[in-house]
Amino acid sequence: MLIGLTIRDVVLIEQLDLTFGKGLTALTGETGAGKSIILDALGLATGTRADAGLVRRGASQAIATAMFALPGDHAAWGLLDEKGLSYSADEDLVLRRQLSSDGRSRAFVNDQATSVTTLKEIGSLLLEVHGQHETVGLLDVRTHLRQLDGYGQVASEAVTQAWSGWRAARTALASLRDQAARSAAHIEEVGQRLSELDQLDPRLGEETALAEERALLGAAEKALADIAVAREALEAGQIGARLAQAFRALDRARERAVQAGAAEGGAALTRLGAAQAAIDRALNETEDAMAAVDGAAAAFDLDPERLERAEERLFALRAMARKLSVAVDLLPEVRTRLAAELAAFETMGDELASAESAESWAREAYFAAAERLSAERRAAGDRLAEAVESELGPLKLDKARFRVAMERLDADRSGPSGLDRVAFEVSTNPGNPFGALEVIASGGELARFALALKASLAARDGVQPLMIFDEVDQGVGGAVADAVGLRLKKLARGAQVLVVTHSPQVAARGDAHWRISKSGAGEKLRTVVEPLPADARQEEIARMLSGAEITEAARAAARALIGA
Repeated sequence: MLIGLTIRDVVLIEQLDLTFGKGLTALTGETGAGKSIILDALGLATGTRADAGLVRRGASQAIATAMFALPGDHAAWGLLDEKGLSYSADEDLVLRRQLSSDGRSRAFVNDQATSVTTLKEIGSLLLEVHGQHETVGLLDVRTHLRQLDGYGQVASEAVTQAWSGWRAARTALASLRDQAARSAAHIEEVGQRLSELDQLDPRLGEETALAEERALLGAAEKALADIAVAREALEAGQIGARLAQAFRALDRARERAVQAGAAEGGAALTRLGAAQAAIDRALNETEDAMAAVDGAAAAFDLDPERLERAEERLFALRAMARKLSVAVDLLPEVRTRLAAELAAFETMGDELASAESAESWAREAYFAAAERLSAERRAAGDRLAEAVESELGPLKLDKARFRVAMERLDADRSGPSGLDRVAFEVSTNPGNPFGALEVIASGGELARFALALKASLAARDGVQPLMIFDEVDQGVGGAVADAVGLRLKKLARGAQVLVVTHSPQVAARGDAHWRISKSGAGEKLRTVVEPLPADARQEEIARMLSGAEITEAARAAARALIGA
């Protein structure tokens, strides 16, 4: 509900603070008094298109601020969430717009800067405007489906759920088909690579072992040559024979010492024994050295074919690694992955068939639910058309016809709300074709059609936005104007309606009455808005009945209208 409107420097209004209540508020005044300025300011605050002409002459900018009190579950809070704007659902929603004299505009929601587009989106959830020159909200064809569902109390949740299921099944099927197409394009290459790897049979750590073996075998020939040099040195020096000769010489020396009377245990014989023992050890070590050299030569078993096999294996592994752009040690892992990919492709046919079956089932479920929903909507459309046409006669539109046109959408255009495109259409005279409301109906007719629609929908609607009717009574009077007033009064029960009117029959139905007039002259000309108490209200309605000179008969008629 709109609870306040603050206006600064808009056209002829320098400063104005308005407070709004529930029910029907009538705005009256002489032609040209500035009634439309109030609506222009409200439109400015809620994001409608504006130009620098709204800025009061001499002012640098115009400012309009609209304050709304909304229930905690109002859709506007969800939109604020979506736009990343902070709020508290137990506080008022404040929309503000600043329009500079150079045409630049700034928008704010709860004092947070935002775009004019966002301001307009929020405003569209808060008010509807129906008038001579514009009609937004109810008559916007994009809202007709929602309006029809609300009137018919049609539940579309089953269709929405079925749509979600079908969309998920289509996404899964498309993904599998794409995967199958990509797999088929390179599966032959995968098979070929896997066959090569199976034939090669790479093993983890094999490259390191082969490199070491290759290095060792490559060094074997030179190592054997060096070993041969060592053995030759041992043999060429005849170390064993010389050591044996030395041992025999020491033995002869021992015999001579004994003959000369050297005692056993004496120094001479002891030292000769030690020397012989050392020579004996050296002789044994020489023999061991010869055997060790022979053993080392045997360890270097030079097999040229073995070296060739190691080199060929190593080169084959590295060539495959280069081909697959991986390290040699990763070849076993690549082999496992390619085998899994090949196996998955072989089972993909079954998965694809299962996904196609699931998609077909989900599609049938969606279309079955959508067909049931369409049938409910057609029945609701017939009831709504009958209800609206019953409202047209009293509004001097008795020759007009109304219908709810439903177009069946094809599968490509279907969605979570079903298979229907809904549009409210009218024919203003017998024999004339039906067409869109804003195309077929004139300005005055358009507002009255909107009123007839709202009167028909009111009993079924949930939270009502602020409804604004601008001169909905244009060109009508008497009983028709009274019928307009009664329907506006009905709409305003538990809701909020603003009506700009020249009709005393309509103004008399108001729960509140504001008179808009001008004061001053020349550069000081200003628009003034006055909330009217009971006596002033009676006088204003009497003026509307009689014109410039208010008669007692007009006052009596005004009292009768107010009391009706």
